[in-house]
Parts: sequence; C-alpha cells; structure tokens
Amino acid sequence: MGHAHERLRDDPDLGPLVAAHGDLVIEPADDFFRRFVVSILRQQVSMASAAATRDRLFEAVEVTPEGILAADDDRLRAAGLSRQKTRYVNNIARAFRDDGLSREQFEGVPDAAVIDELTSITGVGTWTAKMQLMFSLGREDVFPVEDLGIRKGMRTVTGEDMDRGTMVEHAERWAPYRSYASLYLWRAGEDIAESVAEVQTGSESGTGAGSGTGVGSE
Repeated sequence: MGHAHERLRDDPDLGPLVAAHGDLVIEPADDFFRRFVVSILRQQVSMASAAATRDRLFEAVEVTPEGILAADDDRLRAAGLSRQKTRYVNNIARAFRDDGLSREQFEGVPDAAVIDELTSITGVGTWTAKMQLMFSLGREDVFPVEDLGIRKGMRTVTGEDMDRGTMVEHAERWAPYRSYASLYLWRAGEDIAESVAEVQTGSESGTGAGSGTGVGSE
C-alpha cells in the first residue's frame, strides 16, 4: 500500500490529489455479496437514486443470497428495484448460493479470469465486475475505464478528453497501482468526492452522503 502512495505522490497528474486527499486505501469488502448488490443498484442511475433504493432494500429484506431468493419479487420492486435489476439481483444471489462465490474462491485468480466468471452472470457487465475486483476483492491494479467518473477525472487531471483506448494507454504509467490511481481520479471531481469516500469505507447501510463512484457503461 505504501509503495502505491509513494509512486503516485511523484506522478505529475495525481501527485496534487495525493497531497490533497492523503493515503486512500483499497481494501476487500467485509461482505462480498452485499457489496455486489449495491454495485447493481448503482448501474445507470444517479447516486441519490441508488442510495434511496439501497436504504429501502436493506430495510425490506435480509441482504444475503438466501434472503434475496426468499423475498417475493414484488417486495424487491417495492424497494425501488426495476424489473430488470430485480432479475439481476436474483441471478447474483443464485450464483452465490449455487456456485459458492466468495472472496476465498477468487484468491490467486487473475483479474481477467474473475471478470470472465462474474460477467457470465446475466446483468453483470465489465464495469460491475471491475467494481467487485476493486471494492470486494481489494485488487490493486484495476482501471475501470468504463466509468463516467474516471473519464471526468482523467479530463480534469490531463486537460484532455480522451477516448477509452487512449485512457487505458495513459493509465499504464500507474501500473501496478491503477486501483489507487482510480480512487484519486474519482476524487478529482468534486461532485463525486463524497460518494467515493463512502465506497472506500465500505458503507452499505445507508450511512454516508453518496452511493457510488459514478455510472458505468452497462
């Protein structure tokens, strides 16, 4: 962890953000399944909308694979999930129940293979899979180029509006700590700083001001 901050502190793009925000950390989630569900709620909606849905869902049902699968779909819909996200959350719950998804299962598995496994679940795209790599599994070298907040952060720190390929090339200078670089890029946008703080601390119970890191491309 210390090496990441040493590297990025000397980076011309990110150095000022490291100085301003201190040593941000990437850590595994205490509850992989809950984190996964919250990522689904954040797909393609505003942070405020995702936070409201999360609060209602966590009050309405036990957010475990068994709790989600035992809940009537109407109950999930009443909590604010769309028909599509109700289906996705059920798909994830079945994968955890039937396939035994866990942090331990993915230990030592390369990032690309984790993405392949997770995106085989209907409703889980690359952005959501990368959120799990970073915020559920604590992987240090993930670059979620699909994220709107990352694109805004890149534009802020470089002064350029890059396409995805150029962003990926530019981010290679931050390997093997691209997850840490992403935390600082998200911080470059004042409108999402609070939500990034929530993701870092792993709040999924409704405490905190925001609800996500941005919106992905899914």
